[in-house]
Amino acid sequence: MQRRRFLTQAAGVGAAIAAAPAIAQGAATVRWRMSTSWPKSLDAMYGSADELGKRVSELTEGKFEIRVFPAGEIVPPAQNMDAVSNGTVECNHVLSTFHLGKNTALAFDTGLSFGLSARQHNAWIHYGGGLEKLRALYKKYNIVNHVCGNVGVQMGGWFRREIKSVEDLKGLKMRIGGIGGMVLSKLGAIPQQIPPGDIYPSLEKGTIDAAEWIGPYDDLKLGLNKVAPYYYSPGWFEGSASITTMVNADAWNALPPLFKAAFEVACSEQTMKMLAKYDAGNPGALKSLLAGGAKLSFFPRDVMDAAYNTSQQLWKELTAANPDFAAIFPQWSEFQRDQASWFRVAESALDNYTFQAVTRR
Repeated sequence: MQRRRFLTQAAGVGAAIAAAPAIAQGAATVRWRMSTSWPKSLDAMYGSADELGKRVSELTEGKFEIRVFPAGEIVPPAQNMDAVSNGTVECNHVLSTFHLGKNTALAFDTGLSFGLSARQHNAWIHYGGGLEKLRALYKKYNIVNHVCGNVGVQMGGWFRREIKSVEDLKGLKMRIGGIGGMVLSKLGAIPQQIPPGDIYPSLEKGTIDAAEWIGPYDDLKLGLNKVAPYYYSPGWFEGSASITTMVNADAWNALPPLFKAAFEVACSEQTMKMLAKYDAGNPGALKSLLAGGAKLSFFPRDVMDAAYNTSQQLWKELTAANPDFAAIFPQWSEFQRDQASWFRVAESALDNYTFQAVTRR
């Protein structure tokens, strides 16, 4: 009797083990569409979205498919957030600051000028209360947000003429969006919202005087050094730029737990890999740009001071004008203060010494 019970139990366990590899066998196939803000030529950005979709399919044995579309092919870049909110597409792959016109608090999702570094931003998201605050914000738009990349610290952009003081910013027509554009507007510049694929022709025709995108790896691909020789650092517009996939809440809630886990895993992988790709590719790309005649400079101190002080004033204005911004900023600001204190003690001290020592050898 005991032997028969043992054999029956063993057979049941064996059947369960045999079925285990078919993790998605009983689930219906789910097919999503992902709109992006990137042309296919930007392999670090568009390529990351494409890898995310492939990884989700791999983790679900092909049962959860995400078809990725380049900028404008299925949805105009400016409508990426609306398309997810109303269910035209299930998800997107964007910089949230492209949609600040809807709510200035979306800036916390991408990054604020003189804000958190990539590591600090991810610390705020996962262990500093950031995800909960952003989820509450996105809920108003029927969206569930997921971090899926970060480009790190950016360059300050390409300029057709030198920037020697704050006065040189007045009347400057510059391709820049988000918080950086709002800051520069207060300093007399004229910010322009232009998709990545249109930056080169806009500079070439003189429609704009300057443009920022991300950094050497992408800027080399876009050929911006050919139409604006002066290359400035640093990109104070964001401490780092975090990439988001906005997901329609109804589509998200309909997913089986396994598919949700696969999507989250793929997003986490791309958050790491995108930053690694830029860190690996930027040094060589910068050398190529300089060899091609780019004139590298750093923003003058008075420009940096003016941009920083203006940013602080802007936070006060946005806090007073937008309850959503006010609900996030105090906690975010305290988190940044603590991070700055710690990084100054350890990270900055070692980095500053090591960078000088390495460049001397």
